[in-house]
Amino acid sequence: MSHKVTLPKYTDTTPNEDSCIAIDDLIAISDGAGGCGVFASDWSKYLIDKIPHKPITSFEEFDNWIDSIWEPFYNKHEEIAKEYDGIFQKKFYTEGSCATIAVVWRLRFDYCYYIAYGDSVVFHYNKTSGKLEHSFTKLADFSNPPHLISCKDPLQEEGFKKGEFVLENDSVVFAASDAISHFVLMMYMVSHSDKYEEDINEIISSKSSDATMLSLALKLANQKEISFDVLINDILNWCDNQEKFQKDIVALNKKGLIDIDDYTIVKFD
Repeated sequence: MSHKVTLPKYTDTTPNEDSCIAIDDLIAISDGAGGCGVFASDWSKYLIDKIPHKPITSFEEFDNWIDSIWEPFYNKHEEIAKEYDGIFQKKFYTEGSCATIAVVWRLRFDYCYYIAYGDSVVFHYNKTSGKLEHSFTKLADFSNPPHLISCKDPLQEEGFKKGEFVLENDSVVFAASDAISHFVLMMYMVSHSDKYEEDINEIISSKSSDATMLSLALKLANQKEISFDVLINDILNWCDNQEKFQKDIVALNKKGLIDIDDYTIVKFD
């Protein structure tokens, strides 16, 4: 089975710019980038609607896919942009519409293939071994501007990630937008701080907002107030309980453990 849940920024009334899908053999997220161009939510939904049933297995295929779908979207939204003032039109012509994407195809009961572009992340967690695999680089890179799929500009190959997961009986595969992905990777790192000591020190020494958040997470982990094993089950259960999802997100934000953003998570069992 597949499950999904999404929540707009709870602090204001701006629309949710995340889009997602969760069906038997496919889960995917696209995070529309509101800080880049216009029509971000339309573009993220369009990308989700156009995901091919057959897996994309290379950057060339990914590039060809975007090249085959961008023009109808651009032409339609160019006409819509003309209904707005000159500032809005200029933003569309110079920046277009932008979004991330993360897609997982389940090809067999024990095998998944994924792609990702940007800071939406695909995860594979084994409940027995406690091992977490993912499509991202490292936690510190969330502070860098993400690679984005544009409706008008070329893709960059270095932003494209692909891979596979071999599943076991206690495997769970899920994908999340950036704020949740950052939280998951951060909490996994602090729960395995000996293994990630170098990465943790890199962020702490930056004295950034991420450093403050990570320091708090380390403190809670050291005080045994947060266990990753318990936490990951709560996160996975969010997909089946919208009310708990919203309540937990608000609580985590107020604790300083997750940023304000649109929040989306999709999963396979």
